[in-house]
Order: sequence, then C-alpha cells, then structure tokens
Amino acid sequence: MKQKLFLFITFIIAVSGGVNAQAKLVEKITKHGNEIVITYEKYVLPNGLTLIIHEDHSDPVVHVDVTYHVGSAREEIGKSGFAHFFEHMMFQGSDHVADEQHFKIVSDAGGTLNGSTNRDRTNYFETVPSNQLEKMLWLEADRMGFLLDAVTQKKFEIQRSTVKNERGQNYDNRPYGLVSEFVSKNLYPYGHPYSWLTIGYIEDLNRVDVQDLKNFFLRWYGPNNATLTVGGDVKPAEVVKLVEKYYGPIPRGPEVKPVIVPATVLEKDRYAYFTDNYAKLPLLVAAYPTVPLYHKDMGALACLAQVLGQGKNSVLYQQLIKKQLALNASANSQLSELSGEFFFQFIPLPGKSLAQMDSLFRNALDSFEKRGVTDDDVAKFKGGIEAQQINGLQSVAGKVSQLAAFQTFSGNPNKIADLIKMYTSVTKEDVMRVYNEYIKSKHGVFVSILTKSMDANAVAAADNYKIDSSHYAAPEYGYNGLKYAKAKDNFNRGKIPGNGPNPTVKVPKFWRKDLPNGIKMIGTESTEIPTVTITVTIPGGHLLQAKDTSKIGLASFFSDMNGCRTTKTGQYY
Repeated sequence: MKQKLFLFITFIIAVSGGVNAQAKLVEKITKHGNEIVITYEKYVLPNGLTLIIHEDHSDPVVHVDVTYHVGSAREEIGKSGFAHFFEHMMFQGSDHVADEQHFKIVSDAGGTLNGSTNRDRTNYFETVPSNQLEKMLWLEADRMGFLLDAVTQKKFEIQRSTVKNERGQNYDNRPYGLVSEFVSKNLYPYGHPYSWLTIGYIEDLNRVDVQDLKNFFLRWYGPNNATLTVGGDVKPAEVVKLVEKYYGPIPRGPEVKPVIVPATVLEKDRYAYFTDNYAKLPLLVAAYPTVPLYHKDMGALACLAQVLGQGKNSVLYQQLIKKQLALNASANSQLSELSGEFFFQFIPLPGKSLAQMDSLFRNALDSFEKRGVTDDDVAKFKGGIEAQQINGLQSVAGKVSQLAAFQTFSGNPNKIADLIKMYTSVTKEDVMRVYNEYIKSKHGVFVSILTKSMDANAVAAADNYKIDSSHYAAPEYGYNGLKYAKAKDNFNRGKIPGNGPNPTVKVPKFWRKDLPNGIKMIGTESTEIPTVTITVTIPGGHLLQAKDTSKIGLASFFSDMNGCRTTKTGQYY
C-alpha cells in the first residue's frame, strides 16, 4: 500500500495585511517493495499554486517544470494562437530578467531549457546542475509574476513575425502540413476548442494586438492555474522554503473552471478535400472521434491502433502495403483532455485512386473483423507499452513530466501504476469492443489531400459537408476588468541568486569478471526501474576495414543483420 498523508489547506493572513506564503503539505507518496511509483510530496500555497517535489539523489541534477493549465482550447474563434504566442513571449524577459537573458542564464549554468504548447497546457522546463535550483525558481517566478511590463510593442511584433514564420515553415509551406488543421475543423463543431490548431490562423495573428495578449496572460497565467514540479537531487524542505519565497507573494489569478464540451457525434461520414501545393503524392485521412485522456478505453484503443496499423504485422500493412496496394497505411489513437481521435492515413500506390483507397480500407476492416485480435497481438502490445512507460522513468525529467501531466489533467500525480495497469489489463474482448463502439458503428471524417497536378474529381468521394457557423456563441472567459497586480516582497528580486555548493558526481559501484572464453565483463546494479540493459562491444568496425578496401561496408552490413549499430572502432548491440 502507498502511504498517503492528507491535511486540510488553511489560509493564514499576516499581521501586515499580506498573505503568509506558507505552503501546506497535502499528500506524500512513498515507495514500498517493488511497486512502480514516482515518490513525491505535494503542497499547495495560499495563492493556489500546486507544488510537487520528487526527491532523487541518483544524479546531481534537478529538473524544474512549470505547467500552466492553458492551451489553445482556452482560445476562441477569431483569437486563435494566443497560448502558443505567449510561449514565445515568456522567453523575452521580465522585470528582473533582461531581454533574451533567460536562455543565457540557463546555458551559463550548464543547463538546458525549452517550452511547449498543446491544446490543453503550456509548460516551461529546465534541467540544470542541482546547485542552480534557486536560480531556476527565481527565473520562472519572475515571468509568472513580473512579465507584463516587459512586454513591449517591439517585442510583440518580433514574436508575431516569428510565430507567423513558424506557421509557414511547419504548416502552410510543408507537405501535408495542413492535414491536421483541415481534419480538425471538419471533425469538430464550429467553435469547439479542438477545431483549430495550437499554432492558430494567420488572420488571427494579424488581428491580435498587444493588449489582447496581455489580457490572455492575466486570465490564465496565475499561480492558481499552474503546477510547479521540482525533481532531482533536492531536499524537499529546502525546495518548499525557496518556493514560498519566490512564488508565495505572487497574487492569485482569476478562478479557472474546467472546460466542458459535449461528445462529438457525426450523423454521417463526412467527405472533404483540399489541394496541397507541396505534396508529391495524394493522401487519404480518416478520423473518428473517441474519448478523452485517461478514459477507461484508453488502453484498448491504443492496442487497436497497433493491431490495425502499426508495424509489419499489422492488418493494414499485410492487407495493403504487402500486397502493393498502398505505399503507406497506418493507424493511431490520440487522446487529449476533452476528446480523442482515431486516425487512419493512406498513400495509394501510383495507379490506385483515393476512391479505391477508401474501398480498400473498408475491405481491410472487414478482414480484421474476420481475423479478430489474437493473444499474440495483446501480449506484444502489453510488453511494448509497459516497457515504454517504465523506460520513461529513467530520467528525472521523465518522472517530473509525468507528475506534472498527471496533476494538471487529473488532479492526482500518483497515476503511473494506474496507467500501466490500464494498459496491461487490456483483453482481446476489450479491443474488439472499442472497435465496434468507436469505429465500425460510427461515422468518420474522410479528407482527400490532392497534389496540385490532380483534378478535383480525384477525391475519394464528393464533398458532402459544410461547416455551420450559425450557432456559434463565444465562450464567457471573463477578460473584462482584469488588473495587473505585482507581488510585494521583503527582499530584492533584482539580485540573481548565486550558485549553491558544487555537486559531486557519485560514480556507481561496479564489478568486473573475465569469463573462461575471454569475454571481459563489467557491470553495475541499479534498482531505480525494473529493467536490465546489456551492451556488447566487439572490436572491429570501419577502422579495421581500412586495410582491405574491397570489404568496405562489411561491418555495417553485419551490424544491420544483427540489429545493432556500428562505430569506427566497434559494434554495439
């Protein structure tokens, strides 16, 4: 059993009239035996900030992640791309951090950093030597509480151009770059939070002004809509003290309520198309609405996607690619906070039309129904997904990212064991049930992507769906009357925190043994995750081939045959 400690959260008002920033422990998870668990302590500050601390002294590094529960799903028609735009603005300086200095400070500290935005959240993260922790907390707190005065019109215009260029590179001017945008707006009702992409539309980016962006920050970037997760070579008590100092005085933001949308239901198969000026081959995409993240059918849908369209043993590979009817045929299940999609993608073999591809796809599904799901299918899925989940816990960054995501989307950081169980308890019957429930008995969106040399008649079927915008009502998110209130401190935030004591690298104990046949062994023990890694190095490689140029490439060929990789001096398995 996992040990849990629950305490009531209280708010203490200081004599001076300000808020005492004392964090309250609300949960503590420890490990017992061989259970799969990410240990942590969870705190909540009076301003609503959730703090999660994972203590791991295996390496002298620390990973800091700040996740704001806001993504493109908090935008609206005519104002798309704000969340992603603000991801860029958050790196442009704040009251106590000069322009472009965030990257420099982290790099000079020997760390790495980045940020990302998706439909449902925006996160910022750094991995640094553990003696740089206070500096990272100071950096993230400064842009949480002291950003807006540093957002100038000039910076705004520079980043607007950057985002527009990013859209051009990754979407507008890239083969198949607009597929997901076109599928989304035809799959979801007009105005649904998932009916546009995180990058936003160019016309919305052109229309937005700096005040719109500031209001978006004031509405969604308060501490009560954020989770700060710190993991690595730290002592929880010291982390709490630093977080109270730098984050505690930041005022609470407006209240944030969950987004609730009805499930998407299609009344018939929808057909649509567009011409891609950069694609060299046509593409057919089929998308079916499914379920939100962490739904009970999450594991079965992932297994179904693997059986249908992932790998050379999949149904679509065997029925379409192996028979030389398609160049590409795949399936994928993607779940997000509000909804999910099950995708199929097909590139027909030259000489095959998209209409034929549509028919062949449906025939492949008929073959799948006759074939069914085998014990080997399920065993292969379980082994792969369990290894994927466990291997993701090898690094402190992986563990911190999982804790942050679990907290943001479920309110419970302690979900890794439940997630693995969800996957490993999948049965053949579950997989066929979700197929019948979400694919066979449901309608989907079928999008034909044509090359610029193709006639419009080359589509899989004629367009039969028109987006209806007549019933759209903009959501009431409450942007009126927002005020920018800065933290009041009893210390100098303008002083960059210094370095802590230099960490020392603890080399793990290892053993050596020479086998009678001459093999030299070296090994070490780690019980952090239940895996074993074996590496075999054989002297050889390209260096030894140099003496006989007639055999150049032999080492690489040998390694490929054995499923390994080759260096100049050896082959590694």
